[in-house]
Amino acid sequence: MRFGGLTAVNDFTMSLAEGELVGLIGPNGAGKTTVFNAITGMYRPTSGSIRYLGREIAGSRPHRIYQLGVARTFQNIRLFRELTVLDNVRVADHHRHGAGAVHSMLRSPRFRSEERKTTEHAREMLDILGLADRQHEYARNLPYGEQRRLEIARALVADPRLLLLDEPAAGMNPSEVGRLMDLVRFVKERFRLTVLLIEHQMKVVMGICRRVVVMEFGEIIAEGSPEQVQNDPVVIEAYLGTSEV
Repeated sequence: MRFGGLTAVNDFTMSLAEGELVGLIGPNGAGKTTVFNAITGMYRPTSGSIRYLGREIAGSRPHRIYQLGVARTFQNIRLFRELTVLDNVRVADHHRHGAGAVHSMLRSPRFRSEERKTTEHAREMLDILGLADRQHEYARNLPYGEQRRLEIARALVADPRLLLLDEPAAGMNPSEVGRLMDLVRFVKERFRLTVLLIEHQMKVVMGICRRVVVMEFGEIIAEGSPEQVQNDPVVIEAYLGTSEV
């Protein structure tokens, strides 16, 4: 992935097996979020291939990739702050609607039926993620940890098979981080997800990931179990720098 003369991601090759929970780590500016943006269609790769369930998706529109079963969260929370918790989840379920503009304007029986199903599905998701009692509150009024939980609920309402989490623990205190780790484990098993996780908090990565991929300057420099990566001299140097003078 190039931006003018800058190569943000280069010779990046990895695969995810169904049901894996993989951590993608690296120093700031390593290219991790650029990888997410390419997978989800926000960027069209300069070259290369991205295949999901055997299908080429590189360059596809974000909404189409979302419909195929790839959902994500963002490093900076992107909730609709002036909407209720329930409406934040409802709006993410729009892709199921078959009623067009005419049905919507006339509020036809078909439109009302689809709206009821959307609301029921959203409430079910909020209940599963422990936010049912917050459904009528504005998103802006939720504590930070619950805003993160709401963002995950909004991603899950699409019934994805692949979930991309971009620094979900950013800005959390230690107790919130612990609850987040439990939440990621829970939703992975509950919804039978494959998860790719970007995270700077090593407690999270080392605590829930079975495999870790490390990036620096847009390329993969190491891959293995959390223990292998944690003790890799190349990874240590990437994060801490060399001790040589």
